[in-house]
Amino acid sequence: MHLPTADDGQDDSCEAAPLHLPPGLDRDSWRRASLRLLVKMISEFAYEEIIRPEPDSASGPEAGDRISRGTMRPYRLHVGDDLTLRFRARCGAYGHWNIDPASLTPAGMDPFVFLAHSHETLLGLTGDTTGHLIRELSATLTADVQLATREVTAERLAELDYAELEGHQKGHPWLVANKGRLGFSASDATRWAPEARRARCLPWIAVRAGLAAYRGVRTLTEPHRLYARELSPDTLRDFRHTLRSRGLPSEDYLFLPVHPWQWDETIVPLFAASIAAGDIVPLGSDGDLRLPQQSIRTFLNTSRPERHTVKLPLSVLNTLVWRGLPTERTLAAPAVTQWIHGLREGDSYLRDDCRVILLGEVASVTVTHPLYDRMPQVPYQYRELLGCIWREPLAGQLDSGERARTLASLIHTDAREKSLTAELVKRSGLKPRVWLRHLFAALLPPLLHFLYRYGTVFSPHGENAIVVFDEHDVPVRLAIKDFVDDVNVTSEPVPELADMPQEVSEVLLRERPDFLTQFIHSGLFIGVFRYLAPLCEEQLHVPEAEFWSLVRAEIERYHGRFPELKDRFRTFDLLAPRIDRLCLNRNRLHMDGYRDRSERPHAAVHGTVANPLHPV
Repeated sequence: MHLPTADDGQDDSCEAAPLHLPPGLDRDSWRRASLRLLVKMISEFAYEEIIRPEPDSASGPEAGDRISRGTMRPYRLHVGDDLTLRFRARCGAYGHWNIDPASLTPAGMDPFVFLAHSHETLLGLTGDTTGHLIRELSATLTADVQLATREVTAERLAELDYAELEGHQKGHPWLVANKGRLGFSASDATRWAPEARRARCLPWIAVRAGLAAYRGVRTLTEPHRLYARELSPDTLRDFRHTLRSRGLPSEDYLFLPVHPWQWDETIVPLFAASIAAGDIVPLGSDGDLRLPQQSIRTFLNTSRPERHTVKLPLSVLNTLVWRGLPTERTLAAPAVTQWIHGLREGDSYLRDDCRVILLGEVASVTVTHPLYDRMPQVPYQYRELLGCIWREPLAGQLDSGERARTLASLIHTDAREKSLTAELVKRSGLKPRVWLRHLFAALLPPLLHFLYRYGTVFSPHGENAIVVFDEHDVPVRLAIKDFVDDVNVTSEPVPELADMPQEVSEVLLRERPDFLTQFIHSGLFIGVFRYLAPLCEEQLHVPEAEFWSLVRAEIERYHGRFPELKDRFRTFDLLAPRIDRLCLNRNRLHMDGYRDRSERPHAAVHGTVANPLHPV
């Protein structure tokens, strides 16, 4: 056996790079984060009826609790032969479980002890699902610790701008393993996760036309129009020089940014032949700093906020799906934007009364893989590898004095459990009920109008829906993003959809009318208001029942404004007595697990829940 020596040209020193440690990772921080995640796990699993806690008469009489002004009741959950959990909780609208963390016994429980006792008998998980779930939960907890270590007060959060505020959010409130990011190493998360709050430059690449395809709205029909807005003349000149220096005609190539992690982990290994042939060429950076947002793959330009937001594929499994860019939808994104913008511009209510902001996906470059894109049976993540979507920036869309925050930020609480909502209400000078009326009046009318008038619904979850506030922190209007992924239309014919362009019709998902309303229920009411309502009861002293009556009043106010749409109110019935219970955690645990699929998974449906908006 030949042993290397100094003569072999190898470094004979024993210097090793320092090992990476996630910030803030210590015993106490881990314990606190673990308890919060365990409480969330019990609450969300109980909501989806994965588990069924029972009333616990052995715990003594009912007692009030600091979390809620309502009565907390004692419950028990039999986990296994030698483990029973006990806690106090209150069940609210949509069957939400509001659990007091301090009441959970036995003390010292964490998500992994819970899984060790429950994965087979109580949860019914397979071994492979359990293994991957533990990894996702551990990554989520590590990110939660980092967030807690650098947590700021609600007062400070209220001062942050839209881009900065994103790095302080705690992730999807419904999904338990909401920061799993399978594929990221610990150092990757430190570089690229939103909670790292690091603005970084993105490299660009050139891809030969034919392998790549460009699409743009009417004002950006040609790629050079986009590049003139996004790249300085010097950067464009450098990019073209890089190609010419290799004997390649720059006019044959399209330019796009690429995520460095994606380049290293996916593009170089899977597009090696294209790189060798000169069909894909690395370029430099444009010099702009960009900040990753909660979706991980979306970047805001902090150097030049007037430039577009970019959405890039990332072959990381997070919150149920691989975070790639589907080829057909990426190609169609500008056409979908143009159509939705046309609906708003042609409707005086949306345009002038609601003044809704629609952050359109105005240009895209899609890069097909020479093999995978011809094989529909392969796992879908291999058909979403490379491309870019340019989205309109929020900067420039706001009036003087306005500021924007994602809807998700309203359910954020700081280390003292003070919510950002409570701080904004305080700053507004309004009574809480009045402030909430302004919030619902900003959010609901444009969403209802798209649904009832056009049979079209957005998925207004906490990241896609952006609340615009005036200079007094009073909600005044709504901004919406992510059209091509999260816009759905009715499967029943309505005249307003008759002239939908074929390119748009082919890509937008169609749902039956009674299910179309689920996107508002699940995205907004269950996905955000289910958590906001208890916060408002605790911190603003607005009872939960009154919270939901204010939501219903805003819907009924819209009905009164447009009586000619009364048939549509019945067709798209938001006030039905019960609705389907959509489940996100069930999808991971029992339906799809972590197996590969040829198509993206969808939320599971399990039974029904009472609709708090149904008039009694």
